[in-house]
Amino acid sequence: MATKRKNLIKKHGLNKVIAERCNWSFDEVAEQFEEHIEQSVPNYCAGHDLICRFSDYFLRNDSQVYEVGSSTGALARRFLEWNEQRADLHYTGLEISPKMVDFAKSKSAGGKRMNLLCEDITTFELEPCSLVISYYTFQFIHPAYRQAVFNKIYEALEWGGALLVFEKVRGPDARFQDYMNQIYSDLKQEAGFSEVEIINKAQSLKGVLEPFSSAGNLGLMQRAGFRDIMSIYKWVCFEGWLAIK
Repeated sequence: MATKRKNLIKKHGLNKVIAERCNWSFDEVAEQFEEHIEQSVPNYCAGHDLICRFSDYFLRNDSQVYEVGSSTGALARRFLEWNEQRADLHYTGLEISPKMVDFAKSKSAGGKRMNLLCEDITTFELEPCSLVISYYTFQFIHPAYRQAVFNKIYEALEWGGALLVFEKVRGPDARFQDYMNQIYSDLKQEAGFSEVEIINKAQSLKGVLEPFSSAGNLGLMQRAGFRDIMSIYKWVCFEGWLAIK
């Protein structure tokens, strides 16, 4: 398995995803992003399938769905394929990286059901909706704005609507955080990333990626008004929740 991952990385040039300290930019990795993230985040595509399966319980044929941080549109494409029977479904992807949006549009064939926008969730006004998806995105929103965004999502959701949110999470204390860091670093090395690449990525994400603990994320949801919350996925330092209004 490790050899297969290394060959994939060499084939796609993923080891060239390099950025300066504190200067990670999704604009610079748009064309490589899908391959890179699949090697970096365990069960990345399986998480897309899990979101699709949960969507069955919250959608009507004419539902409005928002994705916060739609990146290259991979989840949007999978979601609309899963819900192909819902001809009047409206899926709006919000992404602040212009190159990500352009790349997503070049790969997407969602027709009138898909609308990919270059917008910032901190300033974008949401319409009433049945489902909001955030797949490893809140960790990139500055902590000063996160609570306001959760509040905005809660207010926009219809009663009985849902938020599906996946995040990288910190450990509850220094000892657990050390375990998580080491295990995740081992995984990335087994995937073919060198120590230099792992360190470079960590340095480039300083001040850009700011994960909260599981308790911290739950607190954001609860303060927004969510009461019915369940953890639906966990792999060491990655977790997903379903929150119902």
